[in-house]
Amino acid sequence: MAESLPLCPECDSEHAYEMGALLVCPMCGHEWSFESDSDDASASETVVRDAVGNPLADGDTVTLVTSLKVKGSLSIKAGTKVRGIRLIDPVNGHDIDCKIDGFGAMLLKSSVVKKA
Repeated sequence: MAESLPLCPECDSEHAYEMGALLVCPMCGHEWSFESDSDDASASETVVRDAVGNPLADGDTVTLVTSLKVKGSLSIKAGTKVRGIRLIDPVNGHDIDCKIDGFGAMLLKSSVVKKA
């Protein structure tokens, strides 16, 4: 039974044991679930999709589908093209890092853009 249990992801100890739905490492005290091993692999393969459902990738060109108010009176109009986007881990729901001509660097949500 011990051969079927994975090594501890924190300290690589082989002494992990089951406690309910969790696996526990007695060496470092780390707890994790069986699903976390498969979730880690799928989390790195998460696909970011635009407002229409098209998958996005680094370097894509996108178009804003809604006007965005920025810094009070400034706004970026719908239809503005953004070239060379970079996908990032979500920060407050913003998962695209980009530079908009005439405005500068900013973060966007994938729900307000579509692939051009």
